[in-house]
Amino acid sequence: MNLQSKLAILADAAKYDASCASSGAAPRNSVGGRGMGSTEGMGICHSYAPDGRCISLLKILLTNFCQYDCLYCVNRVTSNVPRARFTVDEVVQLTLDFYRRNCIEGLFLSSGIIQSPDYTMEQVVEVARVLREEHDFRGYIHLKTIPDASPELMERAGRYADRLSINIELPTAEGLKALAPEKNSAAIDRSMARMAVHIGASRAARKEQAAQAIVSMPQSRTTRRASVPHFAPGGQSTQMIVGADATSDSTILATSARLYGAHQLRRVYYSAFSPIPDAARALPLAAPPTVREHRLYQADWLMRFYGFTHDEIVPSAQTGMLSLDMDPKLAWALAHRERFPVNLNTAPRELLLRVPGFGVQTVERLLAARRVRRLRHADLARLHVPLKKVLPFVEAADYRPGRALDATDLAAQLAPPPLQRSLF
Repeated sequence: MNLQSKLAILADAAKYDASCASSGAAPRNSVGGRGMGSTEGMGICHSYAPDGRCISLLKILLTNFCQYDCLYCVNRVTSNVPRARFTVDEVVQLTLDFYRRNCIEGLFLSSGIIQSPDYTMEQVVEVARVLREEHDFRGYIHLKTIPDASPELMERAGRYADRLSINIELPTAEGLKALAPEKNSAAIDRSMARMAVHIGASRAARKEQAAQAIVSMPQSRTTRRASVPHFAPGGQSTQMIVGADATSDSTILATSARLYGAHQLRRVYYSAFSPIPDAARALPLAAPPTVREHRLYQADWLMRFYGFTHDEIVPSAQTGMLSLDMDPKLAWALAHRERFPVNLNTAPRELLLRVPGFGVQTVERLLAARRVRRLRHADLARLHVPLKKVLPFVEAADYRPGRALDATDLAAQLAPPPLQRSLF
């Protein structure tokens, strides 16, 4: 099989991995003729960093052969799909060739399990080692690690990769046992914990070294210390499949909250289940609504940046599912009308963040502006916030919402209007 055919198969097989954002990479470039590659600049976009930079990634599997029989996976051992496998040198050359053509600025590499977890992980790490050490590649590298691989291999992976990820696959141990019996949720959790320790130790060591840096006095001998190497500076992430079993949104968010708290994950990605050929009877016949995945990302954002807890977003007394008709912050505000309206001139940051239509940046601007003058209705218009959504929940120096919060049809007023589907 030629390289082009392999690339067609293994790039398509990698499309189900959602956790390929490139945020957190240390800034590196090859300006001045040193090395090759960059984590900066623009290219054909595949993902975005938090500061808005577009990072293009070559996203492939080392192989789609796999000895596991995970029922939801198109590459499972019993699946009747075309198989292919790259060598280490082929992945390295593809990465360098795509970079030279200005098509990519980084690599996302995953793999099916062949021979053993250690053997597979060793091949994946070798790709990163060759790129870094033999070709001085300074672009972004994200490695999908294998939980059952040895701790030594996982540690080596962190030396070469900007980010590591270990897929938790399903939100509950029971779901994983039912749909992926060869995988062990306890082993996945241990690997995440071990990775978190390495990442935390590396960051702490670098901070300590920076704090103890020796400032040379004039005419004194300069003392140099070897810098502490980075270990996966972009942290670790994971991915959960949504809709492959009957797990509720409240359980999914509870699992995410636990992972963020216990292992300091940078991101949890949610991937809507996609029906696969020759699917097992245990799997649903249709994919969940795409908007469910979107609502989970919105709820995840509320936990990470807006101070919400998972049980606030989806109370246990309800069905355990997020509303598909409105975003979770608006749904929470409508269920807690007694906390509104919020006074723009006196409310603390934590309460302003809970106003529907306000983002983190908007709240920071409001806080900065009210230090010098009282905020008025016109200030909201200048910030380009969605006034229809915001005004029922706030009051300003010259504005009161009156009885708008008491309207029985407020939810219908604020919900987005239905859209007519187009034929084209």
